[in-house]
Amino acid sequence: MADSGEEFTHIAYGYRRIGRKPGRLLECGVGRIDDDGRMHVYLDRTPFNFTGYVQVVPNGAMPELLADKPHRPDEAGDEPGRGEAGS
Repeated sequence: MADSGEEFTHIAYGYRRIGRKPGRLLECGVGRIDDDGRMHVYLDRTPFNFTGYVQVVPNGAMPELLADKPHRPDEAGDEPGRGEAGS
């Protein structure tokens, strides 16, 4: 991992999907915000069945739990209208 010389102020969590069940967020790296407002994230590991979704939260904060988040609508086996109101 590249050493930026600055302290990391955030923790990165990657979303792991587990079949049709809701997935979970697993710690997978660190990050910081520079003076220009850019987020720099270093992922040092990726979970199996990683969807590509990353949530970055300040040190000491808990990630937002995701009940039915993010999945691609074209994934095989997805139910039509899943997560939509009134379906």
